Amino acid sequence: MKYDILHQPDSAIVKIQMDAQEELVTEAGAMVAMSSNLNVNTTLRKGKGGGIMGGLKRMLAGESLFLSVFRSGAEAGEIYLAPKLMGDILPYSVKAEGLVVQSTGYLASTPGVDIELGFQGFKSLFSGESIFWLNISGSGLVLLNAFGGIYEIDVDGEYVVDTGHIVAFEKGLSFRISKANTSWAGALFGGEGFVCRFAGKGKVYCQTHNPGAFGRMVGSQLPPR
Repeated sequence: MKYDILHQPDSAIVKIQMDAQEELVTEAGAMVAMSSNLNVNTTLRKGKGGGIMGGLKRMLAGESLFLSVFRSGAEAGEIYLAPKLMGDILPYSVKAEGLVVQSTGYLASTPGVDIELGFQGFKSLFSGESIFWLNISGSGLVLLNAFGGIYEIDVDGEYVVDTGHIVAFEKGLSFRISKANTSWAGALFGGEGFVCRFAGKGKVYCQTHNPGAFGRMVGSQLPPR
């Protein structure tokens, strides 16, 4: 399987070349175009992180209840995938340690990658973010998506990131939610709000735009229902 990410970073789309008898799991609705010989099934996915409970957990995290599985059959084929929001796509090779992904960051993966719902505690709720994140484990390729461009931060010690800009982080990092300012008034009225304080050694992947802030800005301009 080979991939090529086009039109980065603001309008990314990924072209995936699948060899014969290969399989790709994607978020439902991610397919833009594909070869006519590819077969597609909608599934709750069996195994770790799958089944009815796995699907319901993904719903709680803001993901679709269902996943799509594309198979190339006896011949090779290609497929194009794109995120729901305008933004970037990040390929990540899943290792033994695994990855924690924000609730809407999953786009696609190879069959050896497991997707489970992780409870990050009410500290995430107080920050205005989802209390559920996705735990990515197993081995293989996972494609993540973001709102805007994605940039990588190598953490060795401590690092502070605004909660709305986090796409994913490696499980070798611990974190805690706190206010950005020393005072609550400064945190609430200064525009920074809550931040995530990472500690340890690993990578954090961030997005250039905050989807929550964008939604609030656009929503305030819409007429009431």
